[in-house]
Amino acid sequence: MELKVVNANCGYGKKTIVSNISMKIKSGEIMCLLGPNGVGKTTLFKTILGLLALQSGEILLDGENVKKWSKKDFAKVIGYVPQAHTPPFPFTVLEVVLMGRTPYLGACASPTKKDTVIAEENLDLLGITYLKDKVYTDISGGERQMVLIARALAQQPKILFMDEPTSNLDYGNQVRVLERIVTLAKTGLGVIMTSHSPDHAFLCSTKVALLQRNGIFEIGAAHEIVTENNLRSAYGVDIMVASVTGKNGDSIKTCIPMLS
Repeated sequence: MELKVVNANCGYGKKTIVSNISMKIKSGEIMCLLGPNGVGKTTLFKTILGLLALQSGEILLDGENVKKWSKKDFAKVIGYVPQAHTPPFPFTVLEVVLMGRTPYLGACASPTKKDTVIAEENLDLLGITYLKDKVYTDISGGERQMVLIARALAQQPKILFMDEPTSNLDYGNQVRVLERIVTLAKTGLGVIMTSHSPDHAFLCSTKVALLQRNGIFEIGAAHEIVTENNLRSAYGVDIMVASVTGKNGDSIKTCIPMLS
């Protein structure tokens, strides 16, 4: 599966937030989308997902314009993990994850035993089976984030959008989620994730996109995009990109802020 964005303008009503964006991602790839607050990363996501109308340009799935796809078929191949979600009713964690099976259900149908098995498998995949019977609104923000990831995976998508998937997680769970993203990509899942940590781009991405306030959009390998000059331009702070040696002897790059 290939998702391709061609010369897209995205925004709200007549107000354009991001302009002339082109990119593509295939199954098995991980793209990390970086950029400061307010540049339009979430707006771009919502437009690709069909939550906002595309102002101009095209969005293609395997070469076919997504306008030709039904919402149900689109939801079977594209998943989404938002930054936060608070349902209006006290659903259990398992019920929230089962919502990911909605594209596979008929009108007024209830989840089948197979749907429940798939939901439970994804809870187990993320190591949060112990939350299954708890009320979703009663668990911590970090736990909710893990549940939202499980819900998206229950859709069995080909490409998964993740809007700052580690934003509410403690350090240990951040690492576990990144490890899981890498593992899922190896099984053929394509992942597009936004992040405020350039280190995430070095750790798990196959390509990086950087969106800046001046409308500049660059895309390439991590070592090409995550540079000291680019980070200084995007975030307005001095950052040194250094290399450390991993446990297997590999060289891993990391970003170090230069505090005054």
